[in-house]
Amino acid sequence: MDQLVLLFVLLLGAVVSVPVGDRFRLPAPVLMTLLGIALSLASFVPDVSIPPALILPALLPPLLYAAVRRTSWRQFTANKRPIFLLAVALVFVTTFCVAAVAHAIVPGLPIAGALALGALIAPPDPVAATAVAGQLGLPRRLVSILEGEGLFNDVTAIVLYHVAIAAVVSGSFSPWRAGLDLVLSAVVAVGVGLVLGWCANRLLDFLGDATLQIGLTLLVPYASYVLAEVLHGSGVLAVLTVALYLAEYAADPDDVTTRLAGHTFWEIVETLVTGVAFGLIGLELHTAIRTAAGRWAEMLVWSAAVVAVVVVVRLLWLVPATALTQRWHAKAVRDEDIPMTWRETVVMWWAGMRGVASVALALAIPLTTRDGGPFPDRNEIIFIAFAVIMATLVLQGLTLPWLVKRLGVRADTEREKDFEKQLALRAAKAAKQRLREIEQDEELPEELSEQMLRRAFDIGARISPDVGEEERREGHEKRVRRLKRVRRIQGEMLSAARHAVLSARSEPGADPEVVDRVLRHLDVRSLR
Repeated sequence: MDQLVLLFVLLLGAVVSVPVGDRFRLPAPVLMTLLGIALSLASFVPDVSIPPALILPALLPPLLYAAVRRTSWRQFTANKRPIFLLAVALVFVTTFCVAAVAHAIVPGLPIAGALALGALIAPPDPVAATAVAGQLGLPRRLVSILEGEGLFNDVTAIVLYHVAIAAVVSGSFSPWRAGLDLVLSAVVAVGVGLVLGWCANRLLDFLGDATLQIGLTLLVPYASYVLAEVLHGSGVLAVLTVALYLAEYAADPDDVTTRLAGHTFWEIVETLVTGVAFGLIGLELHTAIRTAAGRWAEMLVWSAAVVAVVVVVRLLWLVPATALTQRWHAKAVRDEDIPMTWRETVVMWWAGMRGVASVALALAIPLTTRDGGPFPDRNEIIFIAFAVIMATLVLQGLTLPWLVKRLGVRADTEREKDFEKQLALRAAKAAKQRLREIEQDEELPEELSEQMLRRAFDIGARISPDVGEEERREGHEKRVRRLKRVRRIQGEMLSAARHAVLSARSEPGADPEVVDRVLRHLDVRSLR
């Protein structure tokens, strides 16, 4: 099996793992990690030869961009305090706690190397957290916090990691220099994201065509990541900034085609890239196994101690942080998304899985220092890092659905329905207002005006059936039944038309481009 066949197997697994995970109530990323582990243990599967320095730039930009598209700037601003406590403060605390324990138990491990280990395993993976949380029907506020934590903690951890690695390689360390690097990295990243977001927004208007616009959205995350890294900024933060900018300013309410096609495109990209990313985590298991040859006992003991630190520190931090945030929430902010019960806090604790970023950072540790000597305890750092990744991703990922079910943590469906009803009323009200404006400008026949008024009501009723009075709901239900019958008949008619047009492709002298153009017209008609 060569590298290309292996990539195809991972892509196929990414597609198949979604329905399999849905059927058995297991997260697809965890299934892909198990598939990667199985492949890594097979003798006929080659070692992965992707340069570690390319893993983050190749995989993180599209995954982060896809995740940000599901949220909004308002969510981040409303949740800035809980996200700060998790994405910044908790990363620092976890890094220093892991560094202290690792420095104490691993002989010869310098404090800077221990800090590098702590930084690369400190951030929970944003892709794993959101992919798992999205399948479990968790309350939206928990998903929002997990998304915010996962998106922003990589920024803090990667900067800490680079500072620690530089200290080991150069043999010197300056806390002031490290703090300045952290601030400058964030400023450069935000600047790059805003500039590229503004340029991309103007270019989207210029392109016009939905296919070209969606193609541009695929290039923008990579461009922002690479440019920020070249300018010594945070590529992750640059992607977040440009994605939030485009989500806020590039949305055209009337551009239905681009929105529908873009949504489908990014779902496909996210599914495939997520599958490959977590498959690579499993495939890299051979790296950890090779480093532990002949030293399994002591390295497993070290790994178990660090895993315990990572898991326990998250719990010990979440309990007071949640209590503090709840107190802030009660005094001032009303729309902040926070865990409301101890059960939700436990779920947030157990959802702290490590993943793609940790693997890439572990594999990117230099082989030598500036003076030519070997990087101290590099093999030990890599083994411990992979132990933490496997323990949190596989163990916590497989047991999280059971824990959620056991604790009874579910989304607040009544609240979601109420909000959906409010939006339905808002949509129907806007439609009626526009109808009144048209009636003032144009003379509409009474019959047409009444018909359009019913259509305005139907706009809201189709979103939320609870909208409107009982009498109108009954009338709407009758119209819906009639409409379903009409659509069924019309659908069968259009199906017959599509079959007839498609059969013309194989006829002598048929122009396939003309056939496809007519077929596209029928497809759009069916969609409407």
